Amino acid sequence: MELVFATHNKNKFKEVQLLLPKHITLRSLDDIGCIDEIPETADTIEGNAIIKANYVTENYGYACFADDTGLMVDALDGAPGVYSARYAGTNKNSEDNMDKLLAELEGQTNRDARFKTTIALHLERQKVLFNGIVLGEITTEKSGEGGFGYDPIFKPKGYDKTFAELPLSVKNEISHRGKAMKQLIDYLKNLK
Repeated sequence: MELVFATHNKNKFKEVQLLLPKHITLRSLDDIGCIDEIPETADTIEGNAIIKANYVTENYGYACFADDTGLMVDALDGAPGVYSARYAGTNKNSEDNMDKLLAELEGQTNRDARFKTTIALHLERQKVLFNGIVLGEITTEKSGEGGFGYDPIFKPKGYDKTFAELPLSVKNEISHRGKAMKQLIDYLKNLK
């Protein structure tokens, strides 16, 4: 089976590729010649994932899944949420996003947060959603070299290290994306 994962993010692609069974050939947007920046115009994480999966299937003819992820911080009433990737501006700079978030949480004692990933699968005219959530907290400073996005400032509940400090195998096991991917994989295994 061949599937396109609607992303240009090489780190995210690598994480997801490690989770998929070997019989699934995974392609990125770059692999299929899609250089478009697919617009994320929905006001929900689910909506953006659906837009991206549909875009690839409708414009390139491939079975596709796409994800969208949001970081919800309790002290900020759920922000940055659906705007997580462009929190500090449309350039989608992770360092700027983290710096803005850390500045906004300066002096806050409640640093509880959660990551949510929704995966939308568009396969043989079927459209299915999978969700994963991980609880944790925002640290007071960046720590770790691994991962991407907000990983250096997100410490999952029950761990004393950020996602950026944890081995990829551990992160994939406990993360929001890992949980949503497990649901997707189970769904794909049950297809005839």
